[in-house]
Amino acid sequence: MPDTPKRDLKEYVDVGHSELENHLRTQNAQFQSALEEADAGRKLTDFLWLNIFGFAYHYLKSRFGPRHPYQYYPTSDDTGVYRMKVENETTQIALLSDWASDTPESDRVGAVVAFHKPDYSIHLGDIYFVGAPSEVHDNFISPKASWPRGKWGSLALAGNHEMYSNGAAFYKMLLPTMGVREANAASDGLKPSDASMIREQKAGFFCLENDYWRVIGLDTGYTSVERPFVEILSPPDCHLRKEQVKWLKNQLHLDNPDDRRGIIFLSHHPPFSNFRKSFPRPARQIRQLFGEFLRPVLWIWGHEHRLVGYRERKVGGLPIHGRCIGHGGMPVEIDAPRVDTDAILFYDQRRRKNIRRIGVGYNGFAWLKFEQENLSIEYRDVEDKVVTGESWRINLQSGLIDKIG
Repeated sequence: MPDTPKRDLKEYVDVGHSELENHLRTQNAQFQSALEEADAGRKLTDFLWLNIFGFAYHYLKSRFGPRHPYQYYPTSDDTGVYRMKVENETTQIALLSDWASDTPESDRVGAVVAFHKPDYSIHLGDIYFVGAPSEVHDNFISPKASWPRGKWGSLALAGNHEMYSNGAAFYKMLLPTMGVREANAASDGLKPSDASMIREQKAGFFCLENDYWRVIGLDTGYTSVERPFVEILSPPDCHLRKEQVKWLKNQLHLDNPDDRRGIIFLSHHPPFSNFRKSFPRPARQIRQLFGEFLRPVLWIWGHEHRLVGYRERKVGGLPIHGRCIGHGGMPVEIDAPRVDTDAILFYDQRRRKNIRRIGVGYNGFAWLKFEQENLSIEYRDVEDKVVTGESWRINLQSGLIDKIG
């Protein structure tokens, strides 16, 4: 059973994106937890150390201290490209984003995913409030944490909130618990539970692939935060660092005309949006890597706390079928889009309840099922209801993905 959630969903209503506010909220959450265990004589001391001194220390360290060194795949024995495990010609992947809020809603979403027993589970980023060690532990590492680990592996991307603490807990604590099991384990007579078969996730990007599809996780989180004042002069654009671009070029060879598998990009930040600020630079970088062999891609992201599907749109010349699934564990936004409603294919605006007089929607996740050239995607909610679904097929002769349902 998961830990009793320490946070109520109302703590997250109207949460801003500034590092200052999120550090304050983290320290307050730790103080409230300490209060439950402290006697009256300790409350003032706890308040001073956790809220005032603790906030000052962690905020200044995060804003002005060194960022965790960027991790990538420097050796040939682990390239970050992993073969999907296929059973009965099928692979099932659960995608969750903005899930790690340690609320009853996130616990319930985790339980629903676990019930369906995914082959792989992937978190698309944002551990609230600042990706602190205690938050990584409570959401993912604790034996009672509700993160639904896949049968053959779990992987993680970083969002901007992980970088509010300079990424230290993400790289030092979370990634060593993530990874994939060797796809040939069963044929070798080894059980999937054999820990010796786990290949640890070494970087904040990766690729899962089979003969028909590639699922490519992109790291847009590391470059989503900058130092104070620098952010004002040069706002972060979530660009792909040179190490990641080199990996995309040398390991995945996106410009190879003989490799016509369907491509699904995963990221935390959106290449475009009808609701909030978008970050198109990673799409422009990827467009250059395709060279002359350009074809449409699926791109699934989080960051915005809603479920939205878009019609095909070009960003920097790259044709993208975009899907936002940032409704994993935070209060789900159901407000109207700011521009161009005709560009939206589907948008879950169902009101689940009101929190502080603000209507919030249904949390949920995406369920991907690969069957050779066919891909089905179900968007399920916290009650395990299929909100909407779609079907795709990759044409290995042309490299084009067709929406067939």
